[in-house]
Parts: sequence; C-alpha cells; structure tokens
Amino acid sequence: MAAVAARPSADDAAPVDALRISAVLVVLADGPDGAEVLLTRRSESLTSHRGEISFPGGQVDGGETYEATALREAHEEVALEPAVVQLGGRLDPISTMGSRSFIVPVVGSVESPPSLSPAEHEVDRIIWVPLVELTRADTFREEIWPVPEQHHRPMFFFELDDETIWGATARMLHQLLRVAHGIEGPQPPAL
Repeated sequence: MAAVAARPSADDAAPVDALRISAVLVVLADGPDGAEVLLTRRSESLTSHRGEISFPGGQVDGGETYEATALREAHEEVALEPAVVQLGGRLDPISTMGSRSFIVPVVGSVESPPSLSPAEHEVDRIIWVPLVELTRADTFREEIWPVPEQHHRPMFFFELDDETIWGATARMLHQLLRVAHGIEGPQPPAL
C-alpha cells in the first residue's frame, strides 16, 4: 500500500466522451500467504458484465468523490464497513472503449479480511485472492486483440483455479502488481 501512496497523482479528469464515471475499491488485507485482494463475482441476474470477476464499485453520484463512491459501493455490494478501510491512494484511471466508462481505482486496506456478505442482486461470490497467486507463472497470460481503426491492444487474463479475471479488472490488477513490484511505465490503451 505504501507503493500506491508514494506514486504521483494521475490525471483523474474524465474524458469528455465518457458515458459513465465510476470508482472501484481495491481492498488489500493480510492473509496467511501475504497480501490478499478483495474481488467479487457479479450476479448472473445483472444486465451487464454478469458473472464476471470485478472489484466492488460503481457510478459516481453527483458531487461525490471517487473515494466516497468506492467506499459506498463496497458497503452496498459486500457490506464492507467504510470505517474499517484505510485509504492509501489511487491507481491510474482507465477508460473502456465498449461501454465508454472512466474508472478510478481507489486503493485501501483492512487489517484482516472482515466478515462480508454479498448483496444478492449484485454479487454471487466474494473472493479474497492472495497476490502471490496472481503472480504464479501459470496464472497470468496476455493476448493481443485487434481493434478496428486503431492499433492492436493487449488483453490481460488471470486464470485462477476456478475463475478467470479479464477486462478492466485484469488491467487494474496488472497495474496494482506492477506498482507493488516497483515497475512503472505506460499502461495499455483503453479496452
């Protein structure tokens, strides 16, 4: 978390063409194998991104900060009490091409994984994933996808034992791991 706090602030002004401005909470906790990150599997009953692995988060309400949004959404989705989260900074925001979303990842920590419960209409599963599992040689892979009228873009995948993380969540995890290991550099273009 110190590596995130020490980073210079990225430009978090949403692009003019963004249809949706959102924030997610990237929560870290100490676990038996070191730092773990909180993820959810989105409900199959949702209309978009159903069944996908994501961070708790959602759309910024008028006048709300990214931090307030991330904490509110985590409380709504998994009953994470905002008071137990120590905020530590932000990762670089990302934009998605398909949904034209602008997403600000807010990083926080809790002392240990708290007891959580999923909001039935939004979350099918709560998962604490050790960062060491994300760095195993057989977990991460990258593909290059063509984009019409643009350059090719890298797509990241984290293949866990029983879930696949990809898309915006994988991009944010990739960035988190790079920051944690002191590797800075340009991030991939929009999804």
